[in-house]
Amino acid sequence: MAQKSSSKSSKKAEPSALANLYLIAYNVIQAFGWSYLLYQLITYYLGPSTKSLYETVKWSVIIFQNAAVLEVVHAFTGLVRSNPIITAAQIASRVVVVCGVLMVTQAARDTVGMPMALLAWSVAEIIRYSTYAFTLLGGVPYFLKWLRYSTFIVLYPIGVTGEQLCMYAAQKEVGEKQLFSYSLPNSLNFIFSYQYFLILVMLTYIPFFPQLYLHMFSQRRKALGDGKKEK
Repeated sequence: MAQKSSSKSSKKAEPSALANLYLIAYNVIQAFGWSYLLYQLITYYLGPSTKSLYETVKWSVIIFQNAAVLEVVHAFTGLVRSNPIITAAQIASRVVVVCGVLMVTQAARDTVGMPMALLAWSVAEIIRYSTYAFTLLGGVPYFLKWLRYSTFIVLYPIGVTGEQLCMYAAQKEVGEKQLFSYSLPNSLNFIFSYQYFLILVMLTYIPFFPQLYLHMFSQRRKALGDGKKEK
């Protein structure tokens, strides 16, 4: 009986160790990816460039932002102890900005909102993924923990403002060109306005952003205010 239980335990331990290794690799790759994007952003403004900012960072932001969709899978499968609904909402807004706005409209790329969003995203993600990686490795340096629960105070408003500016510019172009929109009559008897969809997404920030922002302050108090470990 002891041998059976021991073999069962080892079988259970193997997937856990493998999952841990996978999560470490995922977070390290993401931290390096967003670091590279931040490097691209800084060097673009420091020196002359023959490319536009979007052309400079295009593949980096597409790859590393869309890779975050895996975090929704991690949460729903129980691989990590994150709230899957909150995770999905946070990831979805950025995926819409990248895939549904920056990739399809020139107006969004020309607005000041894009560098604002990229700066806030990259700094926040470097800190976040580094924190997760160190947590999985056994311990987070206090300075990194402090950055994780403090920089959001400035970065969240900057990032959200940048996203809103990008979507606002995009919806105007989408409306003028009727991109991804279907009007009657058509064979499917179906109507869809992508412009109104983007406006709806913008409006969802009104109830959700304050909740997420206040939630982070609550997490900050738990992590830094009374010395308790984050749950």
